[in-house]
Amino acid sequence: MSDKSTKGIDRRDLLMASIATVGASAVLAINAGAANAQDTAAPSADQAQGGPLGTVYTGDVIQGKKVVSALDVNDLEPGKKHLLYFQGVQMPTGQHWYVSVIVAKGAKPGKRFTLTSGVHGDEMSSIRTVQTIMEQLDPAQMSGTVMAVLDIARPALESMQRRWPNSGRGIDLIDMNREWPGIENGTTASSRHAGILFNRLLKPNSDLAIDFHTGTTGLECDAFIIGDRTLPDVKAMLELYPVPLIWDNPAYPGVLHNAFVDAGIPSFCPEIGAARVLNLELIQTFVEGTINVLKHYGIIAGPIGRTAADVDAFIANSAFPVLATQGGFVEHLVKLNAKVTAGQKLVVQRNTFGEVVAEYTSGVDGMVGAIRSDVTSEPGNVLMFISFNHAPSEGEGDYPE
Repeated sequence: MSDKSTKGIDRRDLLMASIATVGASAVLAINAGAANAQDTAAPSADQAQGGPLGTVYTGDVIQGKKVVSALDVNDLEPGKKHLLYFQGVQMPTGQHWYVSVIVAKGAKPGKRFTLTSGVHGDEMSSIRTVQTIMEQLDPAQMSGTVMAVLDIARPALESMQRRWPNSGRGIDLIDMNREWPGIENGTTASSRHAGILFNRLLKPNSDLAIDFHTGTTGLECDAFIIGDRTLPDVKAMLELYPVPLIWDNPAYPGVLHNAFVDAGIPSFCPEIGAARVLNLELIQTFVEGTINVLKHYGIIAGPIGRTAADVDAFIANSAFPVLATQGGFVEHLVKLNAKVTAGQKLVVQRNTFGEVVAEYTSGVDGMVGAIRSDVTSEPGNVLMFISFNHAPSEGEGDYPE
């Protein structure tokens, strides 16, 4: 980090100041000119910001699938599944990152549901969950539309890592799930990618949305769901999943499901076990819950399956983080989903001689929601999160991601 008092203004700060000084209209004009030079099929800025949007085909075909730079599901033929590529932000080479889109367009009108995955590149079970849901849908028997957007952060996914490798000053690793709803003329590729997708694909085609995730690399979790239960549609959807833990929590600014909510589209975030693996048992649990949701809103027919009530789900609104104070080898004394009490010993840490250098206890009564999966730890790392409920007077809690 530069010392601004002695070394001047940081380059990115100067860029942001310049954008603010020039003004939004000039930036849009410059951006529109660049867009016209690069892709004459792109919609106008007014359209992208919420005006009338139609489907725009670029004329490209990749592996037999047509490419679009904007999508209106109303333009698609009913009673069929449509497989498309959506044209995202440009790479440094001038080519584009493409995002895989499946649209199951029902034979009859109804709600428009969007299922997203791949916002983090190391979260495999979330992608397979959405694929499995789409495999089970028969558009000829559906009312409404289900759109799946499967691999949003493509450069992160290609390298099986959580963050988007942005080529700014060298390679910056950017968490794309802090970028939403994005800015189409923003200062990073990930912000632009988010803006393009949100304005031209996600927001225009969604009445409700679910953004699927898993735990991050290095942090083991089971099955839980994050959402704001003060929103009636979100509360109804959360309670249709047969998972053991519900986080009644608004979560971080800039996450995709909050961008949907801010746009008036009820949304929440399922978390499907650990990163980098396929947990087939948990995948099926979340498929079952999502099918329940689609039945609840009349998109498909059939009886509701197991719900949160059937598994006696624990509802929490905060997390107590257990943070390492020492470096060393970590031994957990409790397992995921275990009920714990304040003062209970949770973790022992040893040095290379096997000597105990630290012991960690719970500060609350609650349930083990996440555990560090790496055996070694530096000071400051999260070793465990305990799900618990705090009183409203204690303020908002955080959640593990």
